[in-house]
Amino acid sequence: MILGIGSRIKHEKYGVGVVTNVSAKYYWVTFIDNGLETIEVDDDFEVIEAVEGEVDTVSFYEIEDIFKKLLHKYSDISEIVPIADKWKGGTIELQPKDSSLTSKEIPIDTFFHKIVMVRDRIRVMEQKINSSKVLEEQDKIDLQQYISRIYGSLTTFNVLFKNNDQNFKGTGGK
Repeated sequence: MILGIGSRIKHEKYGVGVVTNVSAKYYWVTFIDNGLETIEVDDDFEVIEAVEGEVDTVSFYEIEDIFKKLLHKYSDISEIVPIADKWKGGTIELQPKDSSLTSKEIPIDTFFHKIVMVRDRIRVMEQKINSSKVLEEQDKIDLQQYISRIYGSLTTFNVLFKNNDQNFKGTGGK
């Protein structure tokens, strides 16, 4: 009998785990202490709880991948954008000209997160404009030019991004 996805096993070498994918020859098992391992169907292990299933069932990984793609397509959930290592844990201090006023210190990670949120919301707005059925093509072009200028205005903050492919990119002086 081939175990189905969701079956729980105890392996002598890897410990307790859950079957997350199945083929005719292998189980992909996520073990509590050892992470994902591939073991042969006829490997020696104890079945704690068997779930019957067919070999061609959908894996947890495939379901997770589908959900990620759907969330990315239909929501404004942002990708993980790392801050450059040299800025991690740093602060930004806003010092007013008038010395009688109090300065403001902000964790740079918080500031960076806000910038990334602005970038992501501009991207969503750009997608909505481009997919609009109501706007004329010329209106879309005009609005896209404004968006490009907004990105250009924000390029100063590119120094905070760890990965250059996640930077703001403007019109480049065009």
